[in-house]
Amino acid sequence: MTHSNSRFNGKIALVTGGTSGMGLAAANRLLAEDARVVITGRDKERLDAAAEELGRRFDAAEAAERILAVRGDVAELGELDSLVETVRARFGRLDVVFANAGVAGFDSIGEVTPDEFDRVVGINFKGVYFTIQRALPLLADGGSIVINASWTLHRGMPGASLYSATKAAVHNLAHTLAAELAPRRIRVNSVSPGYIETPMFHDNVSPEAHAEVVTAVAAGRTGTAEDVAHAVAFLASDEASYVNGQDLVIDGGFVAAIPAPML
Repeated sequence: MTHSNSRFNGKIALVTGGTSGMGLAAANRLLAEDARVVITGRDKERLDAAAEELGRRFDAAEAAERILAVRGDVAELGELDSLVETVRARFGRLDVVFANAGVAGFDSIGEVTPDEFDRVVGINFKGVYFTIQRALPLLADGGSIVINASWTLHRGMPGASLYSATKAAVHNLAHTLAAELAPRRIRVNSVSPGYIETPMFHDNVSPEAHAEVVTAVAAGRTGTAEDVAHAVAFLASDEASYVNGQDLVIDGGFVAAIPAPML
């Protein structure tokens, strides 16, 4: 994929869940292309560390001008309201929203408790829904929203009923909002990452299972957070001006192709 190094010059981007993994990589990609970036996270220590990491490409003054880190939980509507007011006071608007914050939850349907249901739905669906709702008054006409979904909305996986349902919900949200926000020329798309090397991946896939995972991927490797970040930047940019209401699967062919070693 070819691109200008300044597709986001003068633009303001919000990345929720920006402290690690795909969110941090997307924030870094957008900064590299001249955006000013707001990142959020629930853990203040991790948020500060992420902001410091992102700021290493700039001197102190430019880092302070280009990066805004706001602690907040997307499942808490009051904290989303505070986030929006902080962005409004600092930048006055948004041009890009990457609704990325999410959590894993892999239990069989018989093991899912009401508390676990509320936790996963609260962050993965409610959090995404209200992040977008609260950000819309700040989002410029012609802006872009990218939602982080998952390959699990395309292919069933045992033990993922709750997680997969939340990801299917946010992908459907991209369809609906692409239509609803069309009068404002706001595009809404989702990305569906496959097996991506992130802290969440390592928390949920044992080292012993890594080789088996790679065997199932046509590309012969797991993905990187940067693979997803490049796709997010494309969908958020004017290069994707005619891409709307779509889901971009970033999985090395895991969903669509059967590798030869599996035949």
